[in-house]
Amino acid sequence: MPPPLLFDLSSIDLQAKPVFDREAICEVNPQRFEMQQLDGILWCDKDKRLILGYKDVTEDEFWIRGHIPSRPLMPGVIMVEAAAQLSSFFMKHIYELEGFVGFAGINSAKFRSVVEPGQRLYLLGHITKFKRRKNTSHVTTSVQGVVDGAIAFETTISGMKV
Repeated sequence: MPPPLLFDLSSIDLQAKPVFDREAICEVNPQRFEMQQLDGILWCDKDKRLILGYKDVTEDEFWIRGHIPSRPLMPGVIMVEAAAQLSSFFMKHIYELEGFVGFAGINSAKFRSVVEPGQRLYLLGHITKFKRRKNTSHVTTSVQGVVDGAIAFETTISGMKV
């Protein structure tokens, strides 16, 4: 049985214009071209350390041709990459960190359903731990990927400013 959502989506307008679009995300995150896996941020709550982003999965994704021919499925590693980009954006946005935030680890991951071209993958994030040190910072984020109202994946990842 899937866990409850990290936060209630019913009070958020999922069709609203993003508060941060791809261009704004590119000002913070360095990923480009086929590796940019975050299309927009719809909502965030800095005080509660919650964020809602999304990835529109299109027929033009770089992995379509080979994963899986005749039935393209978004690879789990790409879902986790989208989660890492959400966490990085939020960490830099909330804590106003300069420099690069790198992916430091996957503490857990569970895949519950497929994500296919034509779907919007909502990314619900909650920063659960943040430590600032002299020359670096470390973050742990819980992320759930939701498609058509159901959890497609869940992960806990960590990142660090390098």
